[in-house]
Amino acid sequence: MAKTNTDEMSFLDHLEDLRWHLIRITVSILICASVAFIFSKAIFKYIIFAPKQMDFPTYKWLCKASEFIGINDTTFCATEFPFIIQSREMAAQFSADIWTSIYAGFIIAFPYIIYQFWSFISPGLHSSERRHSRGFIIITSLLFFMGVLFGYYIVTPLSINFLANYSVSPEISNEFDISSYIALIRSSSLASGFVFELPIIIYFLTKIGLVTPQLMKKYRKFALVIVLILSAIITPPDLASQVIVAIPILLLYQVSIYISKVVVKNQNKKQKKAKI
Repeated sequence: MAKTNTDEMSFLDHLEDLRWHLIRITVSILICASVAFIFSKAIFKYIIFAPKQMDFPTYKWLCKASEFIGINDTTFCATEFPFIIQSREMAAQFSADIWTSIYAGFIIAFPYIIYQFWSFISPGLHSSERRHSRGFIIITSLLFFMGVLFGYYIVTPLSINFLANYSVSPEISNEFDISSYIALIRSSSLASGFVFELPIIIYFLTKIGLVTPQLMKKYRKFALVIVLILSAIITPPDLASQVIVAIPILLLYQVSIYISKVVVKNQNKKQKKAKI
């Protein structure tokens, strides 16, 4: 095992410590993935294929919202999607099962992954900063899970609805490969999960002096453009979907500015006390 006292640890000791943290992370993901694999049929039925059904909560809500504003002819109120999911390769279903379990294992094990990450960097922090480890793990995990749920319940159904109903000719029937369908759900959910970590990223960038609240305010307009571009990447190319995704990201940006202010304020207080 590697040493825990950072004052006595050499570069190789740090690498050894990092190796053990990575091993623990890998083992935790594999354990959670194994559990997910055991319940894979339920995961596919109630999670993976749920956005394919028109009784999915998001479609019901959007259908009611469309009817409320007087739009009756909308794809959100259809009875079924005009596509089927197929498997065109011998090992496609087995591969989909394995990789879905691994990604599910990563999501389930995320709090422990963050704990291991924090355990690796915390010895180099001040004792006052280490006291906030629980809060860091909880907030980081909460933001990630919120992002995953946002991607699953908002980005994914909007993407499926748009792409499933998009057609260049009635001569073409939509028969999506299972790997393509799962990739859409995976990328939408995980991308949103990582995007929701923006406040945490800004916190650390502010701590090391790369970001300031003044800088974030100054480039707010550029951030808006970047957010819209990001929304266009992870959503179908229709304005409504991009706006729906852009709103929470902009809110996260505003929250990040506030967090950056708090960090700078605390740093200034410490500097004043040190001078005294």
